[in-house]
Amino acid sequence: MLVKDREIEKYIAGHTSAEDGLLREIYRKTNLSVIQARMISGHVQGKILEFLSKMIKPKYILEIGTFTGYSAICLAKGLQADGELHSIDINDEILETARLMIAKSQYADRIHLHVGDAQNVIPELNKKFDIVFIDGDKRNYADNYKAVFDMVNIGGFIFADNVLWDGKVVEQVKPNDRQTIGIIEFNDLVQNDMRVENVLFNVRDGMMIVRKLKN
Repeated sequence: MLVKDREIEKYIAGHTSAEDGLLREIYRKTNLSVIQARMISGHVQGKILEFLSKMIKPKYILEIGTFTGYSAICLAKGLQADGELHSIDINDEILETARLMIAKSQYADRIHLHVGDAQNVIPELNKKFDIVFIDGDKRNYADNYKAVFDMVNIGGFIFADNVLWDGKVVEQVKPNDRQTIGIIEFNDLVQNDMRVENVLFNVRDGMMIVRKLKN
């Protein structure tokens, strides 16, 4: 079955519009020089983020977890002409890589990078967001969701990556596996939140899309 799954993934990628040259460069550089390179969104997921952003046409986007800047550029492609994307990462070293890559893009003046703990940075942003993309430390997903919720416009969207976490969400969880516990807590929190509607996609490592209905 795994062989078939890999063939299906190749088929999907082969029938998805190609990423642009800068995104290919970021993907290659990340895989050559960055630890845990698999954290990058990559071709198919990046294209999904791009399409969702183009459909929503956001004025303001918040991203929690910049990594090397791939997803930020994908999301920025849907921004309104005067829109902005704010991206937070606690790792100042990896943020330097993102800064160099984003500087090469046409969105360099509209993507604003913030270094620090998201829980400290979020309150300082003083914006209402049309899209929030949660893709940072899995242990903090639920806390980040709670922190950003009031800053999302009614009708706005929260996306969350890695919500299947290599399938560990349906396995027996070890008490010290805080990453998996964090993902499960987030998934359950969203599912039981009557202020939203949500769908979980089996895309790559799982993506949750949440639409805010009310405060």
